[in-house]
Amino acid sequence: MTRVALIGLGKMGLSHLAIVRTHPQVDLVAVCDPAAYVREVLTKHTGLKGYADYRRLLDEEEPDAVVIATPSRFHAEMVQAALERDIHVYCEKPFCLDVAEGRRLAELAETKRLVSQVGYHYRFVAAFQEMKRLIDAGVLGRIHHFRAEAYGPVVLRANGSTWRTRRTEGGGCLYDYACHAIDLVHYLVGRPDAVGGTVLNRVLSRDVEDEVYSTFFYADGKTGQLAANWSDESFRKMSVKVTVWGANGRICADRQELQLYLREIAPQAPQFAAGWNVRNTTELTKPVWFYLRGEEYSAQIDHFIQSVEQRNPHTLCTFRAAAEVDGVAHLVRGQPVLRRESHVGGQSARPGDALPEHRVRDRGARCRVRRRHQGFHVHDARADRRYLRLHARQRRALRGLSVLPVHALRREIRQRRHRTWCSRRA
Repeated sequence: MTRVALIGLGKMGLSHLAIVRTHPQVDLVAVCDPAAYVREVLTKHTGLKGYADYRRLLDEEEPDAVVIATPSRFHAEMVQAALERDIHVYCEKPFCLDVAEGRRLAELAETKRLVSQVGYHYRFVAAFQEMKRLIDAGVLGRIHHFRAEAYGPVVLRANGSTWRTRRTEGGGCLYDYACHAIDLVHYLVGRPDAVGGTVLNRVLSRDVEDEVYSTFFYADGKTGQLAANWSDESFRKMSVKVTVWGANGRICADRQELQLYLREIAPQAPQFAAGWNVRNTTELTKPVWFYLRGEEYSAQIDHFIQSVEQRNPHTLCTFRAAAEVDGVAHLVRGQPVLRRESHVGGQSARPGDALPEHRVRDRGARCRVRRRHQGFHVHDARADRRYLRLHARQRRALRGLSVLPVHALRREIRQRRHRTWCSRRA
């Protein structure tokens, strides 16, 4: 039996508590949380020993492994305390808000040959695992583009602030939502070599972004797009989707199903016909001993426990892999080029010219801002039509452009054509 301790009894902590306690190879020895009421209720109804100080728990109980499910800003110190005591560590994502700290802890875990794992549970979703198998087998041929998306209803009120919406504690939509999509990109097609065209929009939050849009670039010419929004109430819960385009077709997966379109039958996977192929999650997912929120949550804990028992440090998502995700998130946050859409009317301006103060619309809220024109210029009708066909998020991601809302762009085009027609008549 593996002796495990749990630190943090919030939403994810309680989920892990239920899963760990039912695992046939685990003995949950103690839990830790600063809230005395939570500890007392849990001790009363389960008999588990509760601690307020995680260092005291680690010293007195001496567990084989620890599950850390606390706000992100506490991860580094708690992970280090466990590693220094030669304890295997499962840590919730994001790993560390400081990239250098994450890499240092990854090196420490590797030096001590301890099992490390971070809770990017989408790697354990069967549809994404099948997607990776097909991509690695070369079914799509040369990959040239992908799109990774993450949407959900986390921040739906302007006054609904939690630790997740504070930059120094949770990291915002980028670290809480977009990192899931970034991790899947690393898992499926590898780490990008460069990041550009980033948009970080604040919709309801004050300290962090609620929307993230960015473009990834690879040395082999491959490109990709990242889109995340945690203020989208059209989704009942978090939804992550990845689409990959290759020379022989495209593949798309989310938690519910995998869709594969092939131009020609791939010899690596003859069971898939040319054209559309669909595999539902019920066909792909293996059963687990305990179901809570999804099979992937139990699967990731079981993977960690099996790795601890086998002393295998090469888990599906090690500290090193998670530190690389944090590194890309740092690049994304480090170079945003547009934070809000602005309306420049029909007047022309030279690049770098300061525009007068004007009103902008931001999800129903009106505010006054000052913007500097970045050189947008409507040059011909063909370019106008191409621009209008672009998806709204793609337009916002165009680096170096002061992007107009589509209705303003149409008005600009009409005015330009009217001026041209008048000048010809004159």
